[in-house]
Amino acid sequence: MENNVLIISEKETFIAMTIQKSLKAAGFGVYYTIPDVQKISEFREQVNIYLFYMDEGSALDMDTVVYLKDMSIEEDTMVILIGSPDEFREATKILPRENITASFLRPLDMRRFMDKMRELTDAQEIENHKKRVLIVDDDVTFLKMAYIWLKDKYRVSIVNSGMQAITWLAKNKADVVLLDYDMPVADGPSILEMLKSETSTDDIPVFILTGKSDIGSVRKVIKLKPQGYLLKSSGKEALLKELDKFFLSQKTMK
Repeated sequence: MENNVLIISEKETFIAMTIQKSLKAAGFGVYYTIPDVQKISEFREQVNIYLFYMDEGSALDMDTVVYLKDMSIEEDTMVILIGSPDEFREATKILPRENITASFLRPLDMRRFMDKMRELTDAQEIENHKKRVLIVDDDVTFLKMAYIWLKDKYRVSIVNSGMQAITWLAKNKADVVLLDYDMPVADGPSILEMLKSETSTDDIPVFILTGKSDIGSVRKVIKLKPQGYLLKSSGKEALLKELDKFFLSQKTMK
């Protein structure tokens, strides 16, 4: 997909129009809509960057914030916010900061904004060539830590439940999945079984990532043929080493 931006703004103000004009001049595809989830969703197949201009004097549309959170997780799209410190505080009650690609304060410094947009899309081109790793864990602290460990070398996406992983994989490709063993509602073995039962996901390599090392836990997943079984306590270096070894073996096989 080319770099297509959906500008979400209550009104087509002078600054919103200036943003559209500047992005078009830089080669971006540009669309516009008001903060309305139904209208925003109409552009889902067309855009890969959502730019939410939180207009001064307008109430922050929290349904739009929820939708942007879902898009950042499910489809790995860029989410960019423009607003005031108070609006950022409200938005980040729902939209985690790590899911916000960039943010800018009003009044907008247009030169800085355009420089950052070019930087982000150039970085995305490089990112797109990295191997994609999906980490699935209900422990948000571990998710953030593992993301930091791997993000420089791999293209990392994170979700905090098994069902989110199923939804994400229905729309995105992963080169490998790191799947937590213990999760509420649907645990790692249950999710692995679901993935193995679908032809669209049955060949995705899955490492079970957990604190469990007892024989019973291992046996429960071994029959489902995961790619491997990694202890969370192993740390950054062991995790990177295991992934590097796996991708090297894949390259050698090809």
